[in-house]
Amino acid sequence: DRQTLVAVLQFLRRSNLRESEEILRREARLLGDDLRGSAAAVASSSPGVASVAAVPPGKGGLRRGLRGRCPGREIAPSWRDPWALKAPCASPSLGGGLGHKGWLGGAVVVEDQPDVSAVLSAYNQQGDPTLYEEYYSGLKHFIECSLDCHRAELSQLFYPLFVHMYLELVYNQHESEAKSFFERFHGDQECYYQDDLRVLSSLTKKEHMKGNETMLDFRTSKFVLRISRDSYQLLKRHLQEKQNNQIWNIVQEHLYIDIFDGMPRSKQQIDAMVGSLAGEAKREANKAKVFFGLLKEPEFDVPLDDEDEEGENEEGKPKKKKPKKDSVGSKNKKQDPNAPPQNRIPLPELKDSDKLDKVMNMKEAARRVRLGPECLPSICFYTFLNAYQGLTAVDITDDSSMIVGGFADSTVRVWSVTPKKLRSVKTAADLSLIDKESDDVLERIMDEKTASELKILYGHSGPVYGTSFSPDRNYLLSCSEDGTVRLWSLQTFTCLVGYKGHNYPVWDTQFSPYGYYFVSGGHDRVARLWATDHYQPLRIFAGHLADVTCTRFHPNSNYIATGSADRTVRLWDVLNGNCVRIFTGHKGPIHSLAFSPNGRFLATGATDGRVLLWDIGHGLMVGELKGHTDTIYALRFSRDGEILASGSMDNTVRLWDAVKAFEDLETDDFTTATGHINLPENSQDLLLGTYMTKSTPVVHLHFTRRNLLLAAGAYSSQ
Repeated sequence: DRQTLVAVLQFLRRSNLRESEEILRREARLLGDDLRGSAAAVASSSPGVASVAAVPPGKGGLRRGLRGRCPGREIAPSWRDPWALKAPCASPSLGGGLGHKGWLGGAVVVEDQPDVSAVLSAYNQQGDPTLYEEYYSGLKHFIECSLDCHRAELSQLFYPLFVHMYLELVYNQHESEAKSFFERFHGDQECYYQDDLRVLSSLTKKEHMKGNETMLDFRTSKFVLRISRDSYQLLKRHLQEKQNNQIWNIVQEHLYIDIFDGMPRSKQQIDAMVGSLAGEAKREANKAKVFFGLLKEPEFDVPLDDEDEEGENEEGKPKKKKPKKDSVGSKNKKQDPNAPPQNRIPLPELKDSDKLDKVMNMKEAARRVRLGPECLPSICFYTFLNAYQGLTAVDITDDSSMIVGGFADSTVRVWSVTPKKLRSVKTAADLSLIDKESDDVLERIMDEKTASELKILYGHSGPVYGTSFSPDRNYLLSCSEDGTVRLWSLQTFTCLVGYKGHNYPVWDTQFSPYGYYFVSGGHDRVARLWATDHYQPLRIFAGHLADVTCTRFHPNSNYIATGSADRTVRLWDVLNGNCVRIFTGHKGPIHSLAFSPNGRFLATGATDGRVLLWDIGHGLMVGELKGHTDTIYALRFSRDGEILASGSMDNTVRLWDAVKAFEDLETDDFTTATGHINLPENSQDLLLGTYMTKSTPVVHLHFTRRNLLLAAGAYSSQ
């Protein structure tokens, strides 16, 4: 802080260390007479350079404000101070009225949509339009001539600077300069920004900018770059020497530079992490504690079947197994240290039917095949033939007895895939005649006359993009382009509720693994958490910069993962609505998510044909699986987590060795602090098999309780 600095300068003067004193004063921008009036403010000599208040140790990071300009925006420190070695503070902007979505102290503060004119007016301060190409090519020349270790890091500046300089020219109506600037430099940008550049090239007049969402996103969210301190100092020195204020202003106004200490990252390490709409995630965004462990299973007695006992006797084994089987859940008596408290969020009580189902599950699990590189699962493919209605969504019940398809003709179709047909409950008049005390009352209430293997549910008024069965198989969710999520009864095959909250198409919905709660995500860029007995959402998760394309519950139901067209994946805490993880690295919209059964890892798939693997606890990317050549719409871990299956629009199902992918992870403190991830060069040694269909894109995957892999898709005749 200031007083410390003054004391150090006085000490240097007393010790006759004039040269050191001069250097420090220059770095800190302190003029000679400021020493006398030590209460005077720290003066900045170069225009638009930050005044920095150092925070005492333990108070966390730096709080920064840009003097005389946009108040309260975070910018990179302009001199080294004793405590600036910490990661820059990632607090939301303090008072900057640019429509930031900030998370303050657990409460969600979503400011109103940014006022368009306020957002754009930041482009008013401008330099000489004819010099923009010169500024940019000067910086380009400097970066390309810098040392290899810095070049990769500083090259990240090209794209955000290019966009902002172009938009600034367009906004100030220098259309011909903007056009020539675009044509000269757009070819230098990384290939994964092509789609964004296509949108940008259509913005050629000031009027076009007013209603353009992409434009506003870019303007209102600071583009995050992660750069080592050495590279940053190099850049700053260059811009100050060249008096290149135009670029320096953009860097301070529109970029957030997350500075770390240590070796600069390699081109390969940077490429793995960048590519999203707003750059990388700030490291602060992935620091919060996440309870990724599993909840303890409730214990209850399991009646032993006669056949089980006989089976044991036949084999001539002693009946050692019996006491073990008496209470379900005895195997995980010990609480997982990473699990959330059992009552952290209220979960529904287990009904008798749930307990029966758990018993069935345990029995099936005992007969489960242990998968691995030597023992791959059989795959059963359900092909929807003649699906001229256009198959848009599929789900399969946990016990693999029913399959549902959502279609573009707005119908939801449910099939039984076992010999047992689907039946509705009898009418009220018939039900009154039934003896409620009889043992087979649940059988008697079903109406045999309604038995069929297919039921069609009508109600939506647009294509159905997502479907999800409840864990107890009594309910079914569907979401549609009509902006609603519908809850259907699988007892009566009628619609019980229509949940209206999204104003635009809803792309995905999913039940919690415990039932009762469900999540939906849509074109309005937010995900919503609902409970089946509430008309209104319980939580609204806002923060994505584009459509929320897929949603998934964590196995412990305390967290929700959302994938978005902004090319990021976020993890949200159900308890307080906070965003606790932001994962960047995909180069296209994300369309599939899968949590590993132990809750520690997340797999994500996107239009870029890559599957990325994430360590949730450390907030790090730990793997990249390359092989698919088209969008990945389906991801699923086997029941024990040994194998990850991925299904794609390239008509293949691929199986990956999950055990090998997650072993010997580098999650030491250094990796976590700097994000220096080292992915194996080749993911082919993790690929266990590739299975082609004739001409059927894979839209859903499901492992049965015994680890048979079911896949589904609609045959396409092209």
